[in-house]
Amino acid sequence: MKNLNRRQFLSLSAANVAASTLGFTGCRTTTARVNDRASKPPNIIFLLTDDHRSDALGCAGNRIIKTPNLDDLAAGGVRFTNAFVTTSICAASRASILSGQYVRRHGIDNFGTSFSQEKLAQTYPLLLGGAGYRIGFVGKYGIGRGDDFPSDKYDFWRGCPGQCELYERKDQNGQYKHLTQIIGEQSVEFVQSCTQQQPFCLSVSFKAPHVQDSDPRQFIPDRAYQHLYDDVYIPPPKTADPKYFEQLPEFLRDSIARRRWNKRFATAEKYQQSVKDYYRLIYGVDVVVGRIRTELNRLGLDKNTIIIFTGDNGFYLGEHGLAGKWFAHEESIRVPLIVYDPRAKQSRQSVTRDELALNIDIAPTILELAGVGIPEPVQGQSLVPILKGKKLDWRKDFFYEHLCLPKKIPQTIALRNDRWKYIRYINYECEELYDLANDPHETSNLTKQKDYKKILKSMRKRCAQLATKAQ
Repeated sequence: MKNLNRRQFLSLSAANVAASTLGFTGCRTTTARVNDRASKPPNIIFLLTDDHRSDALGCAGNRIIKTPNLDDLAAGGVRFTNAFVTTSICAASRASILSGQYVRRHGIDNFGTSFSQEKLAQTYPLLLGGAGYRIGFVGKYGIGRGDDFPSDKYDFWRGCPGQCELYERKDQNGQYKHLTQIIGEQSVEFVQSCTQQQPFCLSVSFKAPHVQDSDPRQFIPDRAYQHLYDDVYIPPPKTADPKYFEQLPEFLRDSIARRRWNKRFATAEKYQQSVKDYYRLIYGVDVVVGRIRTELNRLGLDKNTIIIFTGDNGFYLGEHGLAGKWFAHEESIRVPLIVYDPRAKQSRQSVTRDELALNIDIAPTILELAGVGIPEPVQGQSLVPILKGKKLDWRKDFFYEHLCLPKKIPQTIALRNDRWKYIRYINYECEELYDLANDPHETSNLTKQKDYKKILKSMRKRCAQLATKAQ
């Protein structure tokens, strides 16, 4: 899609308003209108980090990590304190973010499968492109192998396959440059190529703070930040105590998550190095966020540009003697989520909301913010009413699934509500039940205790119901 002239843009905007008002054929009717708050649609920047756990932000109460730019977004926006993914692995979660659907509906359950053309057309960027937006993608796409990337569907494409290869790169002069910095430069390049006349949506997908699996160092931050946190001691988590690992089922004790724990956290020295480098990688992202916002301000685009920030899944930092993600513990499924809308009343003060927000809510939220109809296959819910401060009847629980890579990772389904969590490992007929109110670290499995039989039965039933709905 090329840049639109003013007449074309106004024509598309008018059509967009009409579609929002009447409801698209085969789409939900959105409650937003393009002209609700301004004479033109908002610009939208969606920022996604990889393996970014929910508590790895200063604004989330972490007193060690330095994330001043992300904290500033939260200070002027809405931070969701109960944000989760419905599948904790990058390819599946990214597909859920783009489509607003569970894995069992969008079908991306491995690293080689791409969206069908029909399903690709209903991802949020292409829907916005069809409604007159200039759309761009930068960084780790994470879906498919790369030879069938939808680069021709975007106005600006700087996507990279797999894990985007190496963190440590060289510029045209042979000088060292970190991948996160390159992604930042490409993001700024997109912003600089935009105009005041046409709204834009940029999706920025960082590799950080994901490890580089092939490198023995694992976490590889920018050299510019290699001494950050040198004088800090990071306390290990409560469940790093070996006794909690010994409580796990044998198949988890022998899983890939334990083998990767040996690489990253097996000694006190490894733990300090790994967590500090993980934090350094996040700091590099934070610097890029600041640069993007500075450029928006310089170009006069800041007051009409919504910024959404989240992670594709959580991450174990040694909890339960594990590394990675995949399983249904809180560390694995919780993510940060910040929505900054400079047009909103709360743009000068921090707001937190505790409703259950999911990765499948991102697509319908972006579509409603833009005034674009939400396709019927979308299973998530728009967060716009919450962003507006409304009290509403919201979801009280959600279904989690991890059916990806069954030869490597035990398949899991789970149900979580505001107090209880039920987990079932499908291949092993193994169940877990946790009282999150009294056991937030998930250390005591209650499935064998008589006093919890009714709760267990109820959670099983509800989990099965939501599994059916997720199809």
